[in-house]
Amino acid sequence: MGGAGMSVHFSSQTDNWATPIEYFNNLSKLFNFTLDPCASASNAKAPKFFTVEQDGLAQCWETEGAVFLNPPYGRGISKWIAKAYQTALDGTPVVCLLPARTDTRWWRDYCSKGIVHFVSGRLKFGGAKYNAPFPCAIVIFANLDARAV
Repeated sequence: MGGAGMSVHFSSQTDNWATPIEYFNNLSKLFNFTLDPCASASNAKAPKFFTVEQDGLAQCWETEGAVFLNPPYGRGISKWIAKAYQTALDGTPVVCLLPARTDTRWWRDYCSKGIVHFVSGRLKFGGAKYNAPFPCAIVIFANLDARAV
């Protein structure tokens, strides 16, 4: 790959990967998503959402339903996963769409304590021409026991 036709999705030019709507719709049949803490007005997946300017990490994620989290996939991802885990400990379920980076500290420290479903194949994010160059997983943090930490 390479050359003029190389998509931004095969580079590190972005850490934002818009959730494929069909995939989200299937998840939403299972969960009552009421909050999307990593969104923009154009790609929000739940009735309540926080934009970059509102800083979802600084907001309370307590909600009546579940939180849908597709965080930026860059170096700051561990902060989002830690907040998702803590939110579930506090009683609000969080369903995360994540790169399956099982070799990372954040995966070991948090994701391994959730319910993990590895996505078959590679997702095509947000109208991209090509599928993502990495595997993904759904990690569900719900009904966590604080004693297991």
